[in-house]
Amino acid sequence: MRGLCKEEDYAFLGMSKETTKGPAEGAETLEDDWRGKKEERARWRLEREQQEKERLRLIEEGRKEKEQQWQIHVAELTSNQEKTLQDRLARLRKFREFQRKVLVEESGMEGTVNQLLTRM
Repeated sequence: MRGLCKEEDYAFLGMSKETTKGPAEGAETLEDDWRGKKEERARWRLEREQQEKERLRLIEEGRKEKEQQWQIHVAELTSNQEKTLQDRLARLRKFREFQRKVLVEESGMEGTVNQLLTRM
């Protein structure tokens, strides 16, 4: 009689006796679902960590590249300034030599020329 009632209950609920699982099987299914979700969450966490590591790596690479570009830029500026200063020094020396020649020719006295150049 009890078996008949169960079949009627299952028929009423739209399930067959074979498709329903016992409490042990239901708990096992729940545990499998829980375990599966836990593994999925762990996988997602690992993926997020890997994405974060990749993002940080890209940021670090960008920072290093910018720093290298800045160093190259500064080196070029320094080189250009040194070249400009060397050129100016060479022109100034030529001009001083020219002044010395002119003063020597005009005054005829080399000692006086050195004193005049020292004052300049």
